Amino acid sequence: MARLTGKIALITGGAGGIGQAAARRFTAEGARVVLVDLDESALQSVVQSIGEDMASYAVADVTQPEQVQSYVNAAVERWGGVDIYLANAGIEGTLSSIPEYPVDIFDQVMAVNVRGVWLGLKYVIPVMRNRGGGSIVITSSTAGIGGSAGISAYVTSKHAVIGIMRTAALECAPLGIRVNTVNPAPIETRMMRSLEEMRAAAADDSAVTLEQTKQSFAARIPLQRYGNPEEVANMMLFLASDESSFCTGGVYMVDGGRSAGSR
Repeated sequence: MARLTGKIALITGGAGGIGQAAARRFTAEGARVVLVDLDESALQSVVQSIGEDMASYAVADVTQPEQVQSYVNAAVERWGGVDIYLANAGIEGTLSSIPEYPVDIFDQVMAVNVRGVWLGLKYVIPVMRNRGGGSIVITSSTAGIGGSAGISAYVTSKHAVIGIMRTAALECAPLGIRVNTVNPAPIETRMMRSLEEMRAAAADDSAVTLEQTKQSFAARIPLQRYGNPEEVANMMLFLASDESSFCTGGVYMVDGGRSAGSR
């Protein structure tokens, strides 16, 4: 039997690289999925490629309580409940020192990356409890366990969701709900293209290319490369499935060895 047969998965950031990879991986293992994002055309494309018999979508701003409640309701109405919640929506912010960092962008990053996760848990947990339990997987980052100059908002937000996860794991254990984070290193996604562009633009040497910037990021990873979204989705699948039935409150690195060395 497929590992997620009969399960309903709710995935925020569903139009992004990791969200799409997780949706394809989960449905291949028998789950029905609801993808949540602001980009409706991208959501439609993903759902069509997977098949409407296995996937649906909801357009929502994860920072707004009524819209979060609405996407949770959409999962219940379309498929009957929520067994797996992948809190994956996130933004990178900008590249700037703390004294120069724009307050409005800091607030935006915290709203999406932290408030969005907290709101998701607030409305998903009661639905999971009614189903008799489930698995919540929150996307953090290697930035959630160490610092990185110039991206203070992102680093702060990814540390914060580990705190949310640990609290939720304790609160949810009696309910049969497991809660963990997945912490990727640089992955081949739009977010990393954005970070590469910002780093290259900020370099003292105007001749620095995007490829050189990417190589400098990859050089700090022992495996000497970026990961791909499917490799992150594989860890998410493990945590979503019953194979991880004794795993809760954990920080799971998918980082090519990045966290093993000095940070």
